[in-house]
Amino acid sequence: MLPAARCTGARQLSHFATTSPRCHMIAAVGGPGASASLNKVVRGTHPALLVTSSSAIPAEEQAKLVETSKRLAAYQAVKDHLLSSYTRIGIGSGSTVVYVVEAIAALGPAATADMIFYPTGAQSEDLIEAAGLRLQYINKLPAAEQLDVAFDGADEVDADLNLIKGGGACLWQEKLVATAAKRFVCVADFRKLSARLGTSWKKGIPIEVLPMAAPRVLAELKAMGSHNPRIRPGLPGKAGAIVTDNGMWIIDAPFTPLLLPRDAEEGGIKAGNGDNGVWQVDALADKLIKIPGVAEIGLFYGNNGLEIASGAQKPVAAYFGMADGSVEVKTPIASA
Repeated sequence: MLPAARCTGARQLSHFATTSPRCHMIAAVGGPGASASLNKVVRGTHPALLVTSSSAIPAEEQAKLVETSKRLAAYQAVKDHLLSSYTRIGIGSGSTVVYVVEAIAALGPAATADMIFYPTGAQSEDLIEAAGLRLQYINKLPAAEQLDVAFDGADEVDADLNLIKGGGACLWQEKLVATAAKRFVCVADFRKLSARLGTSWKKGIPIEVLPMAAPRVLAELKAMGSHNPRIRPGLPGKAGAIVTDNGMWIIDAPFTPLLLPRDAEEGGIKAGNGDNGVWQVDALADKLIKIPGVAEIGLFYGNNGLEIASGAQKPVAAYFGMADGSVEVKTPIASA
């Protein structure tokens, strides 16, 4: 029997108080035509949350630094985006979301009594239940209604807030929940922030496919310039491909770092259309989703919730816990 995919992440929750941070606004990066994002740096003052940065620290300390960075980002994102009037909240998958649920649970039962939480998979379902929060499923959300906000992590985030998601094999549900929300907020640590997708996340774009279509999808990906796309294997010691909650397989398809629209404009009319395996984010995403047998792709792209009323894949804000103990917030602004 093929191993079923289960989104990874610890279930243990702990609670602690945080002090009110100070916010410092810094200039938007780049010049005309540069990233349409504004950086906000939030610095906490609670000793337990401060991170010491060092390029030569032991692996164990590095792991602690990363986890503290995730917690910093999660607490700040919840503070900024979980309003007391909200009643429907999406909860994503992955290791950073553990701290999102922790931050929500730390508000106490009175604050969350009227809130209902919608998971993206088995892991987030477990987290919601373990925290004593009210659970509901996205298929129970009335078609005419939206979630007030959804929190989720990412494997990589570029300068325009395009995302790669699906490292935990929950990308289809993650996209369903994100696009059902009025506001989608991304929470991550400093390792996930890149200028272009595919720069630091080398495993490839996760693509959820029908098992019977996998060979043809692999062939199409290679023809499009993907470098050694492969079916994601199951758990160690079990033969076969990983199987998602939807009964699908995952193909991880590495590509040359993906261009942004301004890169394509500078390179000419054909830049980013797949010549020599070089793609612009939106062009690649539009091509991938049309491959027969592809159910969903791990590129979150296009518009965000500030630009359209519903169905947005990109976040309205991305929170990054940094190695120096700060939280960097990237939000879309009008292009220069």
